[in-house]
Amino acid sequence: MPPTSTIATDPRRDPLVYGTATGAVPSGLTAVSWGAVFAGAAAAAALSFILLLLGTGLGLSSLSPWANEGASGKALGIGTFVWVIFMQLAASALGGYIAGRLRTKWVALHTEEVAFRDTAHGFLAWAVATLLTAWLAASTLSSIVSGGVQAGAEVAGGAASAATAAAAGGAAAAGTDAAKSGNGGPTGYLVDSLFRGGKAKAPASAEQATGEVTRIFTNAAVAGKLPEEDARYAAQVVAQRTGVSQQEAEKRVNETFNQVQTKKQEAETKAREAADAARKASAAAALALFISLLIGAFIASYAATIGGRQRDD
Repeated sequence: MPPTSTIATDPRRDPLVYGTATGAVPSGLTAVSWGAVFAGAAAAAALSFILLLLGTGLGLSSLSPWANEGASGKALGIGTFVWVIFMQLAASALGGYIAGRLRTKWVALHTEEVAFRDTAHGFLAWAVATLLTAWLAASTLSSIVSGGVQAGAEVAGGAASAATAAAAGGAAAAGTDAAKSGNGGPTGYLVDSLFRGGKAKAPASAEQATGEVTRIFTNAAVAGKLPEEDARYAAQVVAQRTGVSQQEAEKRVNETFNQVQTKKQEAETKAREAADAARKASAAAALALFISLLIGAFIASYAATIGGRQRDD
């Protein structure tokens, strides 16, 4: 009887299983082709970064510091959402396809197992690309965006400074005099009260009178109420400086303080509205990013199966 062939008796050396006849790596050695995974991840991360830079440039070019010019906030938000979805679709499809197409060919595996491994390769490529893109975006994009946004921030900051200066005109006018007299700062109101007598005398100059009344209003605005003694004293100063009656002066003081309170409430309301708008924008951005990443994971997994089938055909 002729000797039994070693290949015939050892399944591990069978060309149909081991793959020596087809050039494939045996299916039992590894289930993951990490080279293909990292290649797909690198391609997806590179495309994501390129599209991210392009989207950032398009977004900044659509903004304008001038009123009624440039894209609106709503249009910019919708455009950003659409662009993030497109970016994830394109990058994930490319990365998943490359990971599936370049992976090692498996032999002697069931079709369902091959499909599962291809799907896993696409998902792994997407996961690695997502982490790499997040790192690149955190370390590089912030510096790029800050340079483009700085000009708009300076314009907005200048407008805010002008508005603040206009709103605090009286306090600014009194600032020089307060600095000379040493009566400025948070203790100015308390120092002013030391020099009040039984009968108030008007300050020596209009600037001093304005500064003293401004500090009274500032202290009352913080407390939320104008004390009666402060109201009477301010009315006496106003009456002596303007020549109106005490009753008319008190009326002016009360009306002016009410206007100050109204401005303060309006500013607080605007601040709350801005904070609420920022919160909603952050929530919408997080939700859009979650949806885009979820779609990207699915697309990468599916594209890997397509690449794997074309590799095996």
